[in-house]
Amino acid sequence: MLEKVRSFLADRYDIIIAVLASLLVFRKVGTPLLILFIAMHLLFIRKFAFTRENLKLLLIISIPFLLDILYIWNNDSIIEGFKHLEKRSSLLLLPLVILGYFKQIKLRRILKYYSCIFLLILNVLLLRFTIIKTDHVNKYINGKHLWEMGYEFANSTTVHAPALNMHVAFLVCTLFYLLITSSLRNVTFSLAVKVVMFLNSIAILLIINTRLAIVLAFVGLLSSTIFELSKKTSLRKIAFTSICVTIFSALGFYAFAKAFPYTEKKFTQVAFAHMDKVNKLDEIDRPEITVYSSLVTRVSIWNTALERAKRDIWLGVGAADGKDELNQAYIDTNQKFLAKYRFPTHNQYIDFLLKFGVLGLLGTITFMLLILYLGVKLKNSLIIFFFILFAASNLTDDFLIRYDGITFSALWLSIFSSIYLKQRLYKDQPIA
Repeated sequence: MLEKVRSFLADRYDIIIAVLASLLVFRKVGTPLLILFIAMHLLFIRKFAFTRENLKLLLIISIPFLLDILYIWNNDSIIEGFKHLEKRSSLLLLPLVILGYFKQIKLRRILKYYSCIFLLILNVLLLRFTIIKTDHVNKYINGKHLWEMGYEFANSTTVHAPALNMHVAFLVCTLFYLLITSSLRNVTFSLAVKVVMFLNSIAILLIINTRLAIVLAFVGLLSSTIFELSKKTSLRKIAFTSICVTIFSALGFYAFAKAFPYTEKKFTQVAFAHMDKVNKLDEIDRPEITVYSSLVTRVSIWNTALERAKRDIWLGVGAADGKDELNQAYIDTNQKFLAKYRFPTHNQYIDFLLKFGVLGLLGTITFMLLILYLGVKLKNSLIIFFFILFAASNLTDDFLIRYDGITFSALWLSIFSSIYLKQRLYKDQPIA
C-alpha cells in the first residue's frame, strides 16, 4: 500500500509542486499546503538522496534561517527570537525535502501547470473584486482616487501589493519564457493560447501597478528575448526581435497609461516627488497622503537604518529587536512621521545589516548570488530573471522577513537547485 502511494505521488510530483507554487502566496491556504507537502515527504516518500553538493546548496538557501540560529542570543527576548526563527523555517525545510528528493523534476512541466493555475486564480480574484468592490472599480475607470485600485485589489486577496506584484511579475515572465521557447522549438500548438495568457498576466500586473515590478517585468521580457534567441539565431534577428519587444511593451504601457492616467502620474510625479525632503518628511504637508509610499520616504528610512546599523556593525541588534531599534532611531532623530507609522527598513540588505551586522549583509548577498549562479550554470533566462526580480525587489522591500517572500524564494530556489543537481547527474538528459 505504501509503495502504491509513493508511486502515485512520484508520478504527480511536478504537479504537486506547481499547485503549491500557485497557492503559496496566499498565507491562509499556503501554510497548510506547505505543512502537507513536507509531511508527504516524511510519511510516504522517505527516500532522501544527499551528497556534499546537496548540503552546500542547502546551507546557502537556509542562510537567513542559520543567521537566526547563530544570533539567537543577541535578542532581548529569546522567545521573540525563536518566533523569527520559526518564520524562516521554510528556508530549511523546503530545500531539505526538494533537494533530497530522489527523482528528477521537470521545470517546464512545473511552469506550465503553475502559470495556468496561478493565472486562473488571479482572474477569479479580479472578477470577485469587481463584484464586491464595484465602487473602487467605477472610481478607477472615472479617474478618481486612482491610487487605490491596485492596493485595494491586493488587499482583497490578503496579500501586500508589492509582494503580490512580485509574484505576478514572475508569472508574466514565466508565460513569456514558455511562449518564446515554444516558438523557437516550432511548437505551434496552443501558441495563441499562450499569447492570450501572457497578455492577461500583463493586464493584472498593470492593475496592481507597483512601479518596481512593472520595470523589472519589462527587463525580464527583454533579457529573456536576448538570452533565448542567442542560443539559436543570428545577432541581427536578436536585435530586431528585441526592438520589437521593446516597442510592443512601450506601446502597451502607453495605451494602458492613457486609459488609466494614474499610471503615468505615478511613474513621473509621484515616484520622485519631494526628494529634497530626505529625513525631513515632517516638513511636508500631510505626508501620510503625499509621500507614504514614495521614494523619498524609503530613502529617509534607509539613511536612518544605516546610521543605526553603524553602532552595532559587527553583531547587529538582533532579529527580534531590529524594528524597535529602528523606531527608536526615528524618535532620536525627531522624525515624527516615520516614528508614528513604525516603518520597517524596506530594504532587505540594510535590514539584515541592522539585525545581524556585517555577516547578515554578506549572507544576504550570498543568498541572492546563488540564484544567479544557478541561472548561469543552467543557461536558463527565467532563473536569471528570478535573480534580477528577487535581488532588486529586496532593494525597496524586505521580503526575507515576510511570509510571501520567504516561501517564494525558498520554493523556487529549491526547485532550481534540484534541477541543477539532477542535470549534473543526468548530463545526457537536459531538464531545464
